[in-house]
Amino acid sequence: VFNRRKFYRRTFLLDGDTMRKVVILNASPRKDGNISLMLNVIGDTLFEKGTEVTIIDVCKLEFRPCIGCMKCRSAHDCVMPEDDAKRILRMVQECDALVVGSPCYWGNMTGQLKMLFDRWVYGMMDHSERDYPIPLLKGKKAVIVTTCTTQWPFNLIFKQSAGTVRALKEILCWSGFKIAGVIQKGGTHKRNGLTPKEIAKCKKIALSLGSH
Repeated sequence: VFNRRKFYRRTFLLDGDTMRKVVILNASPRKDGNISLMLNVIGDTLFEKGTEVTIIDVCKLEFRPCIGCMKCRSAHDCVMPEDDAKRILRMVQECDALVVGSPCYWGNMTGQLKMLFDRWVYGMMDHSERDYPIPLLKGKKAVIVTTCTTQWPFNLIFKQSAGTVRALKEILCWSGFKIAGVIQKGGTHKRNGLTPKEIAKCKKIALSLGSH
């Protein structure tokens, strides 16, 4: 049985036909880490403005990795049985905006998040009839949130948090998303918790997603 409560919190505030939907993917395994703190600020700000917010803890999802059979390219569906990867993809396809938060692991996103995106190829872009991919999620906005222990500006120079942003942009932009904002926080081994400036930036980005 699909237990929604085990991996995400869903909040509603009805507002007629102006309701917008935002999905937040939290790839951090740390419940009270910097990624979770920033995503919660974004989610709470959106909720207060009447947006339907779904926060998903990627680390708690149950799904198998892609097996590389390539059948989804022509069938436009994954051959694997119904699982959390398929269910969350449908939420992303129906949302107005997507927020992706991931700590930096070896200059990239977390393994669980990468596995999730690997399973979503057929629902995010189509190249079954052409030699180049066609984005399937045009018109949606996306925000990228990432952290790393490497201190600024070396997190950018050495492609640490910058590497995570690059990898996520590669996926989101090819899928048709318009990047509405990026938040990078370096030096987290010395600075746990958010500064007033970082909180303000999270709220500003959230407000840009909640507007039509």
